[in-house]
Amino acid sequence: MTTNFAATLAALAAEVAHPRAGGAQLPAGQSPAVGAACSHAPETVRPLADRDDGTVVRHGAFVAKGHAPDTDSAALDVRIAVAAHPLLSGVLLAPLPLPTPLPRPPSGQAPPAPSSGRAARDRARPLSLWPYGTPVDPAEPDAAPWEETAVLLARLHRTDTSALPGPLPPMRGPAKAARAVARMLAARPHPAVLAAWRGLPARARNEAPDPGRTLCHGDLHLGQLVRHPAPDGPWHLIDVDDLGLGDPAWDLARPAAWYAAGLLAPDVWQRFLAAYRAAGGPAVRPEGDPWPELDVAARALTVQTAALALAKSTAEDRPLDEVEQLMIDACARIAQLRPGNGGALPA
Repeated sequence: MTTNFAATLAALAAEVAHPRAGGAQLPAGQSPAVGAACSHAPETVRPLADRDDGTVVRHGAFVAKGHAPDTDSAALDVRIAVAAHPLLSGVLLAPLPLPTPLPRPPSGQAPPAPSSGRAARDRARPLSLWPYGTPVDPAEPDAAPWEETAVLLARLHRTDTSALPGPLPPMRGPAKAARAVARMLAARPHPAVLAAWRGLPARARNEAPDPGRTLCHGDLHLGQLVRHPAPDGPWHLIDVDDLGLGDPAWDLARPAAWYAAGLLAPDVWQRFLAAYRAAGGPAVRPEGDPWPELDVAARALTVQTAALALAKSTAEDRPLDEVEQLMIDACARIAQLRPGNGGALPA
């Protein structure tokens, strides 16, 4: 994250945390109340994430996000509008309107140029604004909200897309998997991972359109959930960058792949699956073996996870850790099976 871009995000979050009349600019770290020091606790005024695909800064009850430089702004506008739609209330965290005019960062550089009421662009990076929510605590894995996640997914998947803003873009799950494999190829190609990838159908490799017409999250994992209002409100799904139309099995694929690789306990997987079915989720049949619907997406997520592990471990000049090696091993099992036999992962 560049210094100027960090300042832009910090100024945006501070603007809504400390609204002031006239739009006057204040030095960083000061509130509009006669220039007094910010009253928010230091732990609530900080970066939350800084990755190639997104930078997130918190200021009190507000979060400013800088999306990936290659983001399709028109598609992002639709995705954010969907998150704001009443049909998704209680499912997706709703965005906040951006202030007008947008604040200037403390350096005095030009502010971002607005592109809509809920998204703006800082040169090459779109911006958006959100309420802060309490995330899943990684130190408490037994308290992870698997059943609540399943119900949220079922509600998302049952949404009447004809009533939503559009045109709805494709869900980006296959695109993310293809990008992960490209990163691996540039860093550390692995024959078993490549063989597992080549055994997938073209739609899972992002080489053909996905015929699915269900509203999907596109990148479901426990880091995509927050309680809002913080600290103990109901759970909501966040991060709509990959939201769109596609095969809903993709949203169940990561926990399915973890279960298949031995990373998710069988009872947790069964509770998750049962909660999804009880809530009317359409990704799998109402009873019986779910694997005919989940197999392709679960194999794709296994490959994606393994490919990213290889790329990241190479960039960090370190060996694979135990979890990463389990995903490589899962790819090796997938690669040994004949294409189309559907037996790569357990039901």
